[in-house]
Amino acid sequence: MENEVIEFDIGLGGGRVGGGDEDGVDIEHPVDDEEIVDTPPGGGLGSGEIYIPEGDLDLEPYEGMEFESEEAAKAFYNSYARRVGFSTRVSSSRRSRRDGAIIQRSFVCAKEGFRNLNEKRTKDREIKRPRTITRVGCKASLSVKIQDSGKWVVSGFTKEHNHELVPPDKVHCLRSHRQISGPAKTLIDTLQAAGMGPRRIMSALIKEYGGISKVGFTEVDCRNYMRNNRQRSLEGDIQLLLDYLRQMHAENPSFVYAVQGDDDQSPSNVFWADPKSRMNYTYFGDTVTFDTTYRSNRYRLPFAPFTGVNHHGQPVLFGCAFLINESEASFIWLFKTWLMAMSGRPPVSITTDHDAVIGLAISQVFPETRHRFCKWHIFKKCQEKLSHVFLRHPTFEADFHKCVNLTDSTEEFESCWLSLVDKYDLRDHEWLQTIHSARRQWVPVYLRDAFFAEMSITQRSDSMNSYFDGYVNASTNLSQFFKLYEKALESRNEKEVKADYDTMNTSPVLRTPSPMEKQASELYTRKLFVRFQEELVGTLTFMASKADDDGETTTYQVAKFGEDHKAYYVKFNVLEMRATCSCQMFEFSGLLCRHVLAVFRVTNVLTLPSHYILKRWTRNAKSSVILEERASDVLNSYLESHTVRYNTLRHEAFKFADEGAKSIDTYNVAMSSLQEAAEKVALAAKTEGRFDMVNGHFRGQSTSDGSRAYYTSREHQGSLGQNLSEDDMDRKIRELTEELNCANGKCEVYRANLLSVLKDIDEHKQQLSVKVQNVKLSMKDSF
Repeated sequence: MENEVIEFDIGLGGGRVGGGDEDGVDIEHPVDDEEIVDTPPGGGLGSGEIYIPEGDLDLEPYEGMEFESEEAAKAFYNSYARRVGFSTRVSSSRRSRRDGAIIQRSFVCAKEGFRNLNEKRTKDREIKRPRTITRVGCKASLSVKIQDSGKWVVSGFTKEHNHELVPPDKVHCLRSHRQISGPAKTLIDTLQAAGMGPRRIMSALIKEYGGISKVGFTEVDCRNYMRNNRQRSLEGDIQLLLDYLRQMHAENPSFVYAVQGDDDQSPSNVFWADPKSRMNYTYFGDTVTFDTTYRSNRYRLPFAPFTGVNHHGQPVLFGCAFLINESEASFIWLFKTWLMAMSGRPPVSITTDHDAVIGLAISQVFPETRHRFCKWHIFKKCQEKLSHVFLRHPTFEADFHKCVNLTDSTEEFESCWLSLVDKYDLRDHEWLQTIHSARRQWVPVYLRDAFFAEMSITQRSDSMNSYFDGYVNASTNLSQFFKLYEKALESRNEKEVKADYDTMNTSPVLRTPSPMEKQASELYTRKLFVRFQEELVGTLTFMASKADDDGETTTYQVAKFGEDHKAYYVKFNVLEMRATCSCQMFEFSGLLCRHVLAVFRVTNVLTLPSHYILKRWTRNAKSSVILEERASDVLNSYLESHTVRYNTLRHEAFKFADEGAKSIDTYNVAMSSLQEAAEKVALAAKTEGRFDMVNGHFRGQSTSDGSRAYYTSREHQGSLGQNLSEDDMDRKIRELTEELNCANGKCEVYRANLLSVLKDIDEHKQQLSVKVQNVKLSMKDSF
């Protein structure tokens, strides 16, 4: 029978393998060229423990040398390799044809042989990260075979290497010498349970053992061991999560959940969203935060919630996930699953931690969504990466904050950044270069044109890492999570009910006589009104002066008195009642800034135009009734229409004056026309409601004798009593027109009354909802 070759991956220390020179089957043990970080260290010993051979450890192998077992021979050669400075692996074995027992084993230098470049796997797929070549054809080896006595004897030994050997202070990095001992495992388990990460644990181990070379393994090995621990602990608890989700779905089919992975394998990721989360997204899903803070070493849960901001500025939940597998494909699955649960409507913007894998997934699933990295997390990372700078330079933190948060243009930021890195000699700092290259995704000055529902550009997003604060902490495990999760939801719901109650049952103190402030107090929720009130009152310290006028849009310079160097520029289109400010606060937060409000003040815009009132910030944000506040509020309707008329007339008058002043002839014509127009306006004001202007003529209502009076623009002097006859057809048309106007007026009144009633009904419904919630809470407390 011919010898057969069986190929399989194995480290130094698979099963017991050996063979004699006769009656054997050869077995080869190929391994990869590079060190595989996913493989537990200690490949030389299957158990991961160090085997200490008996006898003189300084001996060099020689033919005829005997060992009690194959494991003893393997441990001796590996110990010899550690002293000399090379790594070992199993090369081949021979198995008995009679009983299948190992009768011969060969150990070689890890650099033995050459890489097989024609392997099938390299043909079938593209290699993204080619491994470094480590095999150089080294001949160093040790062969042992079993004797009839049961002992193993060295049958061959080659000492010479064709490569440089590793010095003693670096030999612990070699794969076959990286061992995590039992005491080290115990210490790692203890420190991991306390929330420490692999880097800090390795520092503790180095201090405990007196140096990295005495620890016996690397930080990569520690990280992999911790990950495997975490994986094993989650595999049992994940079933509890699935049972909980199945129960919630059975109780309410609108509760959705999804599991990545087939039924016959362990789940890799889990997503769920309750009905309230899905409903909240319909109201406040314009901006979303995907919070992966709980993945950090501080926490023991791979938990990642989707959150947002409600109309009170409070964090609101849009769904949750458990991330066991954190590959790009898994994030893509998660985002697609979440989007499907949210009715397929992607958000305007999304905020995440600074993570390249998450960024790639978002670019594929949300190509039109503005992606921002959490600035607060970058600041926290800065304290870690630049701790030596913070200690050496107390002013660095303030300078860094000023550069990021207080620059008003991209040019100013770039200039400030260069000054910062030069001042503290950080131009070549790798991490700073990395975050600077990503500046368009976290520096506020690059993000102000997108909506993120934040009240100011310098604040930290309240939704990031805050929804479950006070409930999920470093000691929380999965079995405790469900109760804490439900408590967090209940607490957030209570806070929203309280904010709704305060908004509907208390009136804010107005600080100005402005109709705009009164209007805002009746529209916005309490917290949002207070924020708007700050901006409105802030206009009193600003002056707005005209800087340019192109005929359609007027540009105003807005600055505090004596601070023109810190001016903001507001472009205002009078006819469309639209204004944009260089600070872009409305685009970023959905509230008008004090600079636009200052321009509204000097141009007599007395109420907020409807397109500057975002429903998501109003007390009716979750209402299904669409209220047109202008139609339901007669005062606001009058003030706004008056403002439009005033601004339109003034705009046209400025253009008329510019043309009329060009020459003496145009001036005389302009003055004559103004005098004529002034007389017409005075007549219209005197007889307001009794005359209409039709084709340049005043058309009057009926006189006391039942006839109608008509006056041309040139007949108004001395001709007010002159009667002009009309045929029956013209009189009939006028009567019908009057009736139509009267009917339209009544319709507007009815429409305003109807909308007012609908508004009252909706407010009453919300009040009843608050009362019901309060009754439920009181009943729960009583039980």
